[in-house]
Amino acid sequence: MSRLKISAISYLNTAPLLWDFEHGEAGSGFDISYTFPSACAEALRTGTADIGIIPAAAYTTISDLVIIPDVAIASKRAVRSILLLSKRPLEQVRTVAMDSSSMTSVALAKILFARWLGGPREYVAMPPDLATMLRSCDAALLIGDPALQVDRSQYITLDLAEEWVARTGKSFVFAFWAIRKAALAERDTASITATFRNSRDHGLAPKNLETIVLEWAPRLRLPAETIRAYLAHHIHYYLDPPCLEGLNLFYQYSAEVGALPAPRALEFA
Repeated sequence: MSRLKISAISYLNTAPLLWDFEHGEAGSGFDISYTFPSACAEALRTGTADIGIIPAAAYTTISDLVIIPDVAIASKRAVRSILLLSKRPLEQVRTVAMDSSSMTSVALAKILFARWLGGPREYVAMPPDLATMLRSCDAALLIGDPALQVDRSQYITLDLAEEWVARTGKSFVFAFWAIRKAALAERDTASITATFRNSRDHGLAPKNLETIVLEWAPRLRLPAETIRAYLAHHIHYYLDPPCLEGLNLFYQYSAEVGALPAPRALEFA
C-alpha cells in the first residue's frame, strides 16, 4: 500500500503539529510537501494529497473530507498573526487588500466588516506584500509569519481573532487536519488520527517547544520571547468543544454574508 501524501504549511504556527514528522519516526510513513494554506486545500480537492492542514473555510467547499479530531490551529484571544492593517481609521477604509493565501481569514474579515464594522468594503485579492497592498488599497489583511513581523506601531491594527472573540464570545478556528475519505479505505483510521494527535502533543512538550522557539526566532528575526509567547499563549492547538462552537458559528455567519457556501455537518475520522 502506498504511503499517504501530506500537504502541510511552513508557518511557525504549524511547527508543533509537525514535530513527529520532522523530528520523529512519523515522517517515515508519509510523504510530506509544504505550501501555503489555500494550496493545501487545493491539493486535497484534486487528490494530489491525501491529508492536509486546511483553512477551516475550505471544508465547506470540498465534500470528500473528514476531520482529524481534537487537533487545530485556533485562538481564544488575540492571535497576533491575522491582522488588518491601515494608516487611516476603519470608518474611512473603502478598499481592503486581502492576502490571497488564506480563505478563512478572508471570510472572517468579511464577516467582521459586514456585521460589526460598518458594512462590506471592496475586497482585492493580492500577494502578501504589505507595502504594495497599502499602495493599492486603504487597508490590508496580512496573515501568518509576515503578520508577526510587522511593526504594528506604524499602523492602525485590528487583530481579527481578538475582534471575533470580543464580538461573539467564541473561540476561532483557523485550520485543522483533514483527510480524503477515499484515502482511509482499508487503512487503520484510529492509528492515523493518533499519529497526528501524538505529534501535536510531542510538539507542545516544553523541551520540544523550546527547540522550536530557538529554531524559528532567527529565521523570523524576532525575539525568542515573542515566538515563545505566540506558540504557548496565542495559538490554541485543540479542536475542543468551545472551538467547535466557534467553528459552527463562523460557518453560519460566513454563509449569511455570502463569504462561503452554506455549511455542511462536521464529519470526523
